[in-house]
Amino acid sequence: MLLRSIPGIGGIVACGILSELGDLRRFNNIKHLAGYVGLVPSLYQSGASQRTIGMTPRAKRLLRSYFVEASWQAIRTDPVMQAYYRKHQGKNVKSIIVKVARKLLSRTLAVIKTEVPYTIGVIE
Repeated sequence: MLLRSIPGIGGIVACGILSELGDLRRFNNIKHLAGYVGLVPSLYQSGASQRTIGMTPRAKRLLRSYFVEASWQAIRTDPVMQAYYRKHQGKNVKSIIVKVARKLLSRTLAVIKTEVPYTIGVIE
């Protein structure tokens, strides 16, 4: 029920998240969870040069797609997520939606760890 309080996450997606991740409290912070789900950038390093080349290919792809699709719905229903999306408008839409998906993933982890349902429109 905690996961279903988050906009964009319904019954099917909540079941998918729980079946893929299990207990979310095992992740220490959002960086560990985002790395596991695959919502982190991939880095190319050679000598002194370093480039970011998109999302990492090492991921739980089904989970990543759950959060990307749920973020579209969250933009429609949550004014805070909509404002975050509009703040980055003008850039590549795909990279913006990945940013929103990571924010949604962060809120999901916070809801599970604090055991308090999400309230729409409240800034964390």
